[in-house]
Amino acid sequence: MSLIDKESVRNSTGKRLTKNQIFRWLFFLATLFGIVVLATLLFRIFTQGIGYLDWGFLTSFASRFPEESGIKAAIVGSLWLMAVTAPVSLILGVGTAIYLEEYAKKNKWTRFIQINISNLAGVPSIVFGLLGLTIFVRLLEMGRSVMAGGLTMSLLILPIIVVAAQEAIRSIPNEQYEASYAMGATKWQTIRRVVLPAAIPGILTGGILALSRAIGETAPLLMIGAITFIAYLPESVWSGFTVMPIQIFNWTSRPQEEFHYVAAAGIIVLLIMLIIMNSIAVFIRNKFSKRY
Repeated sequence: MSLIDKESVRNSTGKRLTKNQIFRWLFFLATLFGIVVLATLLFRIFTQGIGYLDWGFLTSFASRFPEESGIKAAIVGSLWLMAVTAPVSLILGVGTAIYLEEYAKKNKWTRFIQINISNLAGVPSIVFGLLGLTIFVRLLEMGRSVMAGGLTMSLLILPIIVVAAQEAIRSIPNEQYEASYAMGATKWQTIRRVVLPAAIPGILTGGILALSRAIGETAPLLMIGAITFIAYLPESVWSGFTVMPIQIFNWTSRPQEEFHYVAAAGIIVLLIMLIIMNSIAVFIRNKFSKRY
């Protein structure tokens, strides 16, 4: 007497294999669709903008004439903005993560804070623009300055850095803590000499990816009144400024078709900067990450 119904097993196996093939091709088509859309977008951008991309484009200011327009002020403005955003967001983000993971008591209040930090990471960027306009531009009277823009962008990416830093700290095994305490180290010495060195690769990776998002944002800076047409470079953090996304937005809004080609050249420059930043993040993750 056989205890296994071979026919039933054969039918069940056939159904599972059929479902597997259906979902396999469904996922393949979804991936292929995304690749085709991305390839079409890149092809259109490069074919339109490569003719305007030269050294003069990188070293010239914006102009009313498309053949004389450049992206120099926008590049320098973006670098000024990142010079303010990076230290503020990293210091506050890492400090918050250390407090929540190492010092804060695990209770309803800390869980409430954790949930809200995670929710803030998904808030539309224009909301942070309204917050920056209210607090930094009007209440603190910073005006349309690099400082106001940098602090606004810091608010935007702060939740992302906090979550990334928390995940990096959580990945450190308890044995590392116990070994440090067994050697007589205090809690702060353990954090400074054991936790942070081990978590820095993950923290830097998350921080660079967050800054990559910030450098491509437009809505928050438009809300605080960043200048769309500028023919000078910022001299300090209190100067007016523009950034590459805003300059590209300004060109695409022009009725002349030539300005659309200039905008495509600006998009190429912005893509190159984003690729460089993301490549640095991947390099740090692969080269310096310690696996326990």
